[in-house]
This record gives sequence, structure tokens and C-alpha cells, in this order.
Amino acid sequence: MKQPPIFECIYIDYYSSTPKYLQLANSIINCISDGKISKNDILPSINELSYNFEISRDTAEKAYKYLKKIGLLGSVPGKGYYVKSTDRSHKLKVFLLFNKLSYHKKLVYDSIVESLGEMAAVDLYIYNNDFSLFKKLLQNKSDDYTHYVIIPHFLEGGEKAHEIINTIPKEKLILLDKLIPGVDGDFAAVYENFEHDIYHALELALEQLSKYHTVKIIFPENSYFPDEILKGYYNFCHQYAFNCKVVHHIETEQIGKGEAFINLMESDLVTLIERIISTDLKVGTDVGVISYNETPLKKIILNGLTTISSDFQAMGEKTAHLILNSSTEHIETPFYLTLRASL
Repeated sequence: MKQPPIFECIYIDYYSSTPKYLQLANSIINCISDGKISKNDILPSINELSYNFEISRDTAEKAYKYLKKIGLLGSVPGKGYYVKSTDRSHKLKVFLLFNKLSYHKKLVYDSIVESLGEMAAVDLYIYNNDFSLFKKLLQNKSDDYTHYVIIPHFLEGGEKAHEIINTIPKEKLILLDKLIPGVDGDFAAVYENFEHDIYHALELALEQLSKYHTVKIIFPENSYFPDEILKGYYNFCHQYAFNCKVVHHIETEQIGKGEAFINLMESDLVTLIERIISTDLKVGTDVGVISYNETPLKKIILNGLTTISSDFQAMGEKTAHLILNSSTEHIETPFYLTLRASL
């Protein structure tokens, strides 16, 4: 028995980080757009979807409820779901390629999805800072996306990233978080000015930092963090006569009175705090701590950790703005210092 046409256009990518219910919903939306199913057509049952695509019943039901919520599907008790409307506003299809899905990247993702609302279908992929996977995902991508939003951070191999990115039509490209030298043409971007941001943030904390003679930055070897952060850090220390040191391994670094630490990685922050607690040094008086990127817990840890951080929600909102307006504008993300007891 021949399957209904809808089964031919539903595709679940098990390598995608996009929730399966959204992949299913987006497939049905595309099926409607392509005219493969029409108004009043009855859709497969939740059990049929679950069986054919090896997904849970909850996933299938969640997809149908989402489509019903945005007005594309209707339902009749005892009969199931049907196509209520083919007049859809999902004109955009967005390919998100993130280096990782940390707390902060999730803020960006959620902000993009919320800001786009029903105007776009969004697919999310994660390459874990691996250039080879980054290259593979872009080379194997579908060509039907209206926009490609890319966060380009790599542990190694990133010097060739511009060659891969330049294969994307520039009117579809949005670079997020970081600008890449060698990417040409008129493209959109929402980016951090890493060198300026850390310099300016530390300058705002100059009064609090004045009780310390040394400012150390914990910057792991083989890190995906941009070198511009170190440039801004060095410029600040030299301008205001602080001793400075880049620490690659906080596990073995001596912690002394009169030192302030800038931490980038969450795992290093745990080690730093554990080591400070094991001494007789008082945080905020004898030793200072500044943590990169704001999280809710940092308001509580050590009676409050001082943070320097981008506005990740604004980053997502600005990205959605560029998508909705087909803009090639370059927008610098706001960066904030939040002073707390740890400094």
C-alpha cells in the first residue's frame, strides 16, 4: 500500500541539535508550502508518525500541537489532525551553526527563536569547536535555507574557516559573536569586540582593582577563546602598571595576596574557588576574582562574583532583527561589567 505524500517529505536529522518535534513540524510546514498536502487533508495519526520515524508519541503530539497553535492544523476528537490552513507566514528557514551549546549559547538560541516567532523555521547544529565537523556540516547543508547564522570558534584549523564561509551567498550569511578575517562581500554580523571589551570593562573596575598589584588571566592552552582577549588584557595591564601573567593551568598556579584573577572557563572557575577557599586569603580583600560571562549562580557564589559579559539575549534579538529585515548591517554587542563582592 502506497504511503500518503506527507511521508515523502518528512525528514528527521538525528545529527541535528534542533528538537525532533520542531524538525517534524518544519517538515510538515515545507510539505504544505510545496503543495504536497492541501487544505482539509487528514494527517497521519500520532501512532503512525511514531512508528514510521522512530520517535516517541510525545514528540509527534508536541509537533502537531505546535502546528495547531500557529494555525496550520486543526483537530477533530476521534478523527485526528487535518490541514486547517495553507496560508502560512513561515517564509524564512534559518540554519544555525554554533560552536557549542553552553548556557550562554542557549540564551542566544532561545532569543533568536523567540524573536523570530512564527516567521521562521530554525535548524540548530553544533560542531563542538571542531573545524572538520564545521566544514562537513556546511558542505553537506541543504541549499534551501534563507539564512545561515554561524558562530566561528575553533580549537584548531580555524585559519581556513573563511574559505568555507565564503561559499555561502553573502546575502544569506550572518556571522555571530566573532568576525573572521578573509570573509568578503556584504554580509551581516552581530559580534563582540573582544580586545576593546575586556580593556574597557577592566578600566571601569580600576578603582576596585587598585588594591591588587597583579592581574592574572586564566587562559587555557588550545583554547577557542580569541587572542584579542589577551591583547586587551595586556594593553590594560601595561597602561595602568599592573603586573600581568597568563595562567594556562590554574591547578598548579600559586595564589598570593594582592592578586586578582580573570577567569574564562567555568571548569577553571571551580578549581580557582576551591584553591582560594583552601587558603587563608579573603576574597575581595586579599585576592580578587573576575569571571567571564554572567550566569545566575555568579550572583551567589562567594557572596557575588564580579563578571564581565556580553548581553547574549541582545545578541539573539539583534540577529533576529537582521534576519527579518534582510540587513547586512554589522552590530557590536553590548558588553557589561557587573561589580560584586569578589573584587
